[in-house]
Amino acid sequence: MANDFKNAIAQNASTSGTVIYTTPATKTSIMLELDIANTTNNVVEGSVEVLDSSVSSTAWRYLVKNAPVPSGGSLMVIAGQKIVLEAGDKVRVTASAANVLDVVAAILEDVNS
Repeated sequence: MANDFKNAIAQNASTSGTVIYTTPATKTSIMLELDIANTTNNVVEGSVEVLDSSVSSTAWRYLVKNAPVPSGGSLMVIAGQKIVLEAGDKVRVTASAANVLDVVAAILEDVNS
């Protein structure tokens, strides 16, 4: 079984939601960390959701909803705990305004045997 460490990076998460990561069909993934950074001079809000693709294509569930991110600051959404993502599961980030949030996630992909 091979393990691959990956980064999922998105610049300027959209107000309609930006999918930052989709687990490949042949893998199970563990999201180790997810940080969102405010690139503006104003407080903005960010939301992070996970899609459980085994339930339906609309089964999005919040990890955090409308969390304030300070001007020039960041929010560690996942830090210490781990989120298990099965094949086809997705993670998306939504910003309260356009062009205000950057996202970095650390992921461990594991090839199913």
